[in-house]
Amino acid sequence: MTRNIRRAAACCVLLLLALLANAARVQVIQADSLGKNPADRRQMIARYAQPRGDILVDGRAVTGSKDSGEQLRYERTYRDGPLYAPVTGYASQTYGTALIENAEDGILAGTDPRLTPFPMWNQLTRTRQPGGDVATTIEARAQEAAYEGLDGRRGAVAAIEPATGRILALVSSPSYDPGAFSGTGPRVTRAWAGLNALADRPMLNRAIRETYPPGSAFKIVTAAAALDAGVVSDIDEDTDTPDPYLLPDTTTELPNEASGCGHASLAHAIEVSCNTVLAHLGVRVGLDDMVATARKFGFNDSGLRIPSGVARSNFDTDMSRDQLALSSIGQFNTSATPLQMAMVSAAVANDGALMYPHLIDRTLDQHGGIVHRTGQKPYRRAMSAPAAEQLQQMMVDVVTHGTGSTAAIPGVTVGGKTGTAQNGVGNAGLPYAWFISWARADGASRPAVAVAVVVEDASADRADISGGGFAAPIARAVMEAALSEHDDR
Repeated sequence: MTRNIRRAAACCVLLLLALLANAARVQVIQADSLGKNPADRRQMIARYAQPRGDILVDGRAVTGSKDSGEQLRYERTYRDGPLYAPVTGYASQTYGTALIENAEDGILAGTDPRLTPFPMWNQLTRTRQPGGDVATTIEARAQEAAYEGLDGRRGAVAAIEPATGRILALVSSPSYDPGAFSGTGPRVTRAWAGLNALADRPMLNRAIRETYPPGSAFKIVTAAAALDAGVVSDIDEDTDTPDPYLLPDTTTELPNEASGCGHASLAHAIEVSCNTVLAHLGVRVGLDDMVATARKFGFNDSGLRIPSGVARSNFDTDMSRDQLALSSIGQFNTSATPLQMAMVSAAVANDGALMYPHLIDRTLDQHGGIVHRTGQKPYRRAMSAPAAEQLQQMMVDVVTHGTGSTAAIPGVTVGGKTGTAQNGVGNAGLPYAWFISWARADGASRPAVAVAVVVEDASADRADISGGGFAAPIARAVMEAALSEHDDR
């Protein structure tokens, strides 16, 4: 009898140990995977049981939360939603998150362990802190100027502070209201489906997720390569380029929209935007050096994050000489995001040093204490300082004497470059009008802003002047807004 009791007791102990082991497996080892199971609605209920932290512009919240009275209690709200949608993204109970709402979800939702002094305790108890805030680098005046300048036309604007990499404006047009699908139900589903069905694709963030042929705006990169490679030693010396220019190893002639390009100097070629000179110089620089220079500016980088991912801008690494000639003037397969072209302008303005672009200045806890601050950091040296100094003067000449005169601002040094990229089969589509620029207040030691503007539906002649006519006035408004912010500091 005693033996049987012992056996029964041992069996009970083993069963108890098995139960404890299984409980530990479920509650500790499998906790994360079970918690993330979409069938577990408790996670969703807990996620929306408290207000979400806010995204800030100039210290003011451009987001909020409202009590819906539903099981998923708090829904996201947006102030000036279409204006800031390319910055905030959306936080939807139905469709998830995007852009900053996604990249900083832990801070905003209160799940980031840095929000509490006892992160291990929070993990064990499955509690969450009140959501923290995310302060952006965006300047409201610059953002508004870009948005109003595009006025609903398809296009985008990106503006950067050259010395720090702070993104001052990021606008995509046409835009959308992310609050339209914050909650759940048929209304949200219809809003989502309707926006995604529109031909203008308002939910596409054209500033960082769309690439365009940069056209003549890319000539700044080619000029930098020619200067640093020693192909051009005197920017005022003739380049021995005929007009028209016969593309290498072909019978195809490359023409110019501008006049006076025959054997023109680099300085004159940038000022009036000669295709022939820059195509010829790109070939003389050679494929390897052109690729290397493009990479220094940020092309072919698929890992750029601001913190949201940025589409890869492209400069082909394997081309024939005629393709290289076309690529050197922003045609063939060359493509760039507006943010990438703002980086090009910023590098020139900052004496050749390109800073890593960033959209978030700092993250904050519920009491306003700093959780993390984004420090400025170098990205790459895009070109030598002497080359940058020469390019600065050439870009100033574009505004004072050339195709970019509509970007001029009294009392301010402005450098710019127009561009028109051909579009469609046989160039039958409307061209994309580009303008890249930078501005420095007279007497200031540093430029205040570098800007890139692209307008997709620029109904103009296929000449670089369309970049000056359609895109440059928008860039000027953004530069004026950024300069006024600097004056107020």
